[in-house]
Amino acid sequence: MSTINISLPDSLKSFVDQQVAERGFGTNSEYVRELIRHDQDRQILRRLLIEGASSAPGATVDGDYFAALRRRARRR
Repeated sequence: MSTINISLPDSLKSFVDQQVAERGFGTNSEYVRELIRHDQDRQILRRLLIEGASSAPGATVDGDYFAALRRRARRR
């Protein structure tokens, strides 16, 4: 595992300390890692949404589609 050092103004350091205490993180590093993971997830979701929005239209999703999906799930 690599280490990085960051500098924060006192107000942000207080905020981080408060979040660590209130949300059950063991250390400031755990909190920052969680923030980075959430940002990674957000970026992946954004990329997928943009790809989906720019792709060609697919098949119509209606009641028949979901009924067929349920049938396939029951067979497994």
